[in-house]
Amino acid sequence: MHSVMLRNFGGLIDMRVGVVHGRLALLESDTAFFARPSTAFVPAEGLMSVLDELDSLQCGERIEGPLDWDIPFPCPSQIFAVGLNYRKHAHEMGLQIPTVPMIFTKFPSAIGRPNATISLPGPTTDWEAELVIVIGKNSRDLSPSRALGAVAGYMVGQDYSERTVQMSNNPAQFSLGKSFENFAIAGPYLTTIDEVADPQSLSITCEVNGELMQSESTRDMAFSVAEVVSYISSVCELRRGDLIYTGSPAGVGQGQNPPRFLADGDEVVTEIRGLGSIRNTFSGESK
Repeated sequence: MHSVMLRNFGGLIDMRVGVVHGRLALLESDTAFFARPSTAFVPAEGLMSVLDELDSLQCGERIEGPLDWDIPFPCPSQIFAVGLNYRKHAHEMGLQIPTVPMIFTKFPSAIGRPNATISLPGPTTDWEAELVIVIGKNSRDLSPSRALGAVAGYMVGQDYSERTVQMSNNPAQFSLGKSFENFAIAGPYLTTIDEVADPQSLSITCEVNGELMQSESTRDMAFSVAEVVSYISSVCELRRGDLIYTGSPAGVGQGQNPPRFLADGDEVVTEIRGLGSIRNTFSGESK
């Protein structure tokens, strides 16, 4: 039996943890192990059911063969997202950087597997690579200096958008346009906060059919991870297992000249260095 030394949540935990074939799994370097049985783990709740017990997890049997990661957080109570949070992205869209974080929501029914095949709901479906924050404990009114204390870790995310639906009214209806089935992709696993020395120095990329479309550092964020968490908590209670999509760098389809959107057979690969990668394919004719 293989074991790993972990620190408790109060002191931060150094690990990568996900779900494979409905079972808790730990990743050490490039080797994955099923976790030894945890009485707290509930497959329907995913990692949310064990956020308080990460310090007690140990590696069991090695997982052989290709890894097919499940949804790490299948039922978050809240999914927040930040619009225009990268300076260069705001510039490519011809828009001003907001003076405070521009917050919208994605509905939990949009959650999908890290490597999901996604049905196109319309002709203007767009990609947006994002760093996703996972909240580790219920919190309100956090100052920026205290905000990271409520964070359990990070994931790679894709905030897919159907632009026609999103922009069909004035003001725009962000939440509906970004909440089709499988439009909230996050994973492939949770990288706990102690694995990330500085969330503002992460390299994020997105390729469409092998072509690099987005390549940026999170240092281009207009509002840092700590500022985003603090701002949302000043209004809403952040709850354990909540997800926050922190905005997308320049290079989205709508920002191309002419605009470019996803079509049947397209493949999108999103990666954040140190946090893993997710791969999505698209099917169906754009309606």
